[in-house]
Amino acid sequence: MVHVHGFTFLLFFLLRSPSHTVSGVGINYGTLGNNLPSPKKVAQLLQATLIDKVKIYDTNPEILAAFSNTGIDLIVAVENYHRCRIRYLTTDGDDLDPKALVQAMQNLHGVLLARGLDRKIKVTTPHSMAVLATSFPPSSSTFATTLMPTMTAIVGFLADTAAPFMVNAYPYFAYRDNPGTIGLDYALLGNTTGVRDPKGYIYYNMLDAQIDAVRSAINALGFGNRSVEIIVSESGWPSKGDAGEVAATPENAKTYNTRLIERGQSSRGTPMRPKDSVEIFVFALFNENKKQGGASERNFGIFNADGSKVYAVDLSCQFCSNTGEKLGFGERVSGVARGPSVWCVAKPHGDENVVQAVLDFCCGPGGVDCREVYENGFCFAPNKIHAHASYAMNAYYQMHGRNYWNCDFKGTGLVTFSDPIFAFLSRRGIKEVKGAKREEPGLTFPRVRPDNEAI
Repeated sequence: MVHVHGFTFLLFFLLRSPSHTVSGVGINYGTLGNNLPSPKKVAQLLQATLIDKVKIYDTNPEILAAFSNTGIDLIVAVENYHRCRIRYLTTDGDDLDPKALVQAMQNLHGVLLARGLDRKIKVTTPHSMAVLATSFPPSSSTFATTLMPTMTAIVGFLADTAAPFMVNAYPYFAYRDNPGTIGLDYALLGNTTGVRDPKGYIYYNMLDAQIDAVRSAINALGFGNRSVEIIVSESGWPSKGDAGEVAATPENAKTYNTRLIERGQSSRGTPMRPKDSVEIFVFALFNENKKQGGASERNFGIFNADGSKVYAVDLSCQFCSNTGEKLGFGERVSGVARGPSVWCVAKPHGDENVVQAVLDFCCGPGGVDCREVYENGFCFAPNKIHAHASYAMNAYYQMHGRNYWNCDFKGTGLVTFSDPIFAFLSRRGIKEVKGAKREEPGLTFPRVRPDNEAI
């Protein structure tokens, strides 16, 4: 990775659906360590957390394979050594012209456009706060004068292709370098008094101010009437540092990242754009013992290499009954319990051909015992494809730990908090079922594993 005047010479592919909505929290998965767990173990760990997006810094095939079919989105970097392979782009070593980055982005987008993938896959690149001439006050921020032509080209490309502007924002470094003028609580996302911008905006944390500073710089280029989403591609706080880095402690790291994760899940905007939620990628997943620089650079991780947490931070997901304290590499993800009253059913108006294919999969390779929906089976009636599919889809969903991605089924599945089997039974006038037990708020029908063992 090469840094030049605030640019990080990495190109990222972001997989986006046309109906993309911001949800959950992303994390950066760096691999500059000789003691890190296998990608497969990492993927298993993250499946039991609220993390639904992972940003990686290369195209490691082992990582790509490990995260396939996990329900976790990958944001993938084009490594520096691939730059010279991008058509029409030539560079010599690390002596780079920022214009080459713009050209590479355009060329990659051209390839995606030619293959009809430009709406689903976006090309972008991260920037540090150093691309700004000044970041305070946020409403007056502009890009550095020497970078104006390049930034105009980059932002124009992002606006034209509906790709996001990625910024690596670290209040920690701003505080470390200016402890006399920046309050620690402000840097830790917890100022209660607020810092006032001359235009009337009030900032209760530095991260929001940094995001709005980037927004002002984009507007200053003349793109104020264009839609350019801003993503915080990196932000975090180290748990350890060199002798002079007194704020690099586990307590401060826990405080910052806990608030950062809450901020990412809140869907709230910034003082300038209160309705525009901001996607956030925490830095980082692991402490990386081979990373260059000071001690703090190697200690941004939430996890140690053995899977234990550096400090306690809650990463439990919406339907998880376990707490973040229990997460670790020794656990079986399939055994993660979900909320006691959550089921998966077929959408009532789901395409019948797709629903039939889902039913065939669940009752075949999916390992579901579907005898109850066969003729003469207890759940055969009503003899409707969606009713049979709901039985099979739910059994598959329960078997695999009630992960939300196990109830997608090509968009035909729906998670519900009302047990469909008892809605069906009540319509038939049946009040009790052998093997069923009463729980709040209602009855729970015994689910069947492939070995016919109730769960």
